[in-house]
Amino acid sequence: MKIHRIKGFIQNIYLVEYPDKCMLLDGCSRADFTTVKAFFANTLKRPLSDLRIVVVTHMHPDHAGCAHHFRTATGCKIVSANKTTQWYRGLQGRLSHLMDIGLAYWVANKMKRPKRNIWYSPYLQPDYHLNDGDKIPEFDEWSVFETPGHTDRDLSVMHMPSKRIYVADLIVRVKKELSPPFPVHIPHLYKASLQKLERMQPNSVLMAHAEEISLDAEDYESLLTKAPETPETNQMAIKQMLKGYVSKNKLNLRNKS
Repeated sequence: MKIHRIKGFIQNIYLVEYPDKCMLLDGCSRADFTTVKAFFANTLKRPLSDLRIVVVTHMHPDHAGCAHHFRTATGCKIVSANKTTQWYRGLQGRLSHLMDIGLAYWVANKMKRPKRNIWYSPYLQPDYHLNDGDKIPEFDEWSVFETPGHTDRDLSVMHMPSKRIYVADLIVRVKKELSPPFPVHIPHLYKASLQKLERMQPNSVLMAHAEEISLDAEDYESLLTKAPETPETNQMAIKQMLKGYVSKNKLNLRNKS
C-alpha cells in the first residue's frame, strides 16, 4: 500500500494505491479531475478505472467537488458520513454553498492559482453511508471516524495497520502554526473531535492544507486553546465585515461634517 500526496487546486489530494485498486481519501475540487487523471496515466501508469472508492469527508468545494465526476468517469463508489439530510439544504444552505465556492475562489486567488471551474452540485448522492468506526468497503485496512465541528458530518480516515490518519480540515496550518479551521460551525463538537483524535494516538496525521506530521501533547493543548467557543461561520464573517464597513463610513461622514 502506498499513499501518494498530489498538489491539488487549493488542497492536498491523497491517493491510496494497491496493486489491484485505488482510493481517494477525499472528493477533491472539480478543477482536480484532470490532475488526478494525469497522475494515473503519467505517474502510476494505470487506468483511471482502477479508482474504486472516493471518500467525501465533508461537503466543501475542495472536498466534495469532484466526487460525482469521478463516479461518472470510472464507476467508482462514493463514501460519506451517515446523514439523513443534505448539508446544503434549504435556501440558507444554497446561499452557504455559493459563499463556500466564493471562499474557495478567494483562497485560489491568494495562492495565485489560475481561474478554473469549481462549480459542483450542493447535493451529494453517496453509495455508502458509514458510521463511526466502520470499515471502508473493498478497503478493509481502512476505517472512518466521525470528527465533526468544522461541519456536522466531517469524517477522518485511518489506515489501521500503520495508524496514519487523514483528518481533512480538522486541523490546518496558518502562518506556520497549527490552527483550527475556518469555519467552525459546532464548537463543542470540534473540541470533542480534537480530544477524540488525541485519544486515538495516531502515528501521523495527514491534512488537506498542511504536510503530514506527528502530533504531541503540546500540539493538542495548543489547538484546544485556540478552538473557538462560539460558532465561526462565513455568514458571521460577512456580517462582521459589513458592520465594520458601515462603521467606517459613518466615521468618515462625521469627520466630513
